[in-house]
Amino acid sequence: MPPIAVEKSFCTTREAARQLGVSVGTVQLWVESGLLQAWKTAGGHRRVLRDSVESLLHKKPAPPAPVVQVVQGPRPMRLLVVEDDPNLLRLYETQIARWPLDTEVTVIDNAINALLNMGRGGPDLLISDLHMPGMDGFGMLKVLHKAPEMAYTKVVVVTGLDADEVTARGGVPPGVEVLSKPIPFARLLVIAQETSQRLGLAPHSH
Repeated sequence: MPPIAVEKSFCTTREAARQLGVSVGTVQLWVESGLLQAWKTAGGHRRVLRDSVESLLHKKPAPPAPVVQVVQGPRPMRLLVVEDDPNLLRLYETQIARWPLDTEVTVIDNAINALLNMGRGGPDLLISDLHMPGMDGFGMLKVLHKAPEMAYTKVVVVTGLDADEVTARGGVPPGVEVLSKPIPFARLLVIAQETSQRLGLAPHSH
C-alpha cells in the first residue's frame, strides 16, 4: 500500500516569505507582532503555521498596478495614510491632491493591511492614526521601527490623543513626529516637501 502524502501544516520563514511576496526579515517581524503564528524548533528555527500564511494571503491587498514611465526623471513621492475613519481618509485624499507635489497616495483603514502593504517596500512618508480597532497605531509603529523596508521612511502620527495619553500607552518610536487632530494639513505639507527634497524626488506636479 503506497504511503499517503500528507501536506505539512507548517513551513519555514523563507517559504512563508516566498508565498507572501515579502522578505524573510518581514516575515520574522510579522511573527513577533502576532500577524503570523509560529514556534521555534529545538535548534532555534522558526516554523510558521500554513493556516496563518493562508489567512494573510486572503487579507493581502492587491499589488499596485505597474507604472510605465516614458520619460526618465524623478519619481513621485510615495505617501501612505493609515486611518480608520473613512471620512478622514477622503479628506486626506482631497487635500493631498491639492498639494504642489507629485505624489502617489495609498489610503488604508487598518494597521494589519498597512503592515501587509509596507512589507513589499516602505513609503517615503507614512501618516498614521494611533487609536484604531484591532492592532492599533502603537503596535504597528513598534513593528515598523524594526523593519528594514522603513529605513528611509518619514513617519508622522496624527492623533486625537493628548501627549499624556500617548505616553501612558507606551509612546511612539524615536524620530516619529506627533501632531494633533484636527488634521494639520499645512504642517503635513511642509513635512512632505522636506521629505521630497531629502530624497531628491520630483519638486512639483505642474
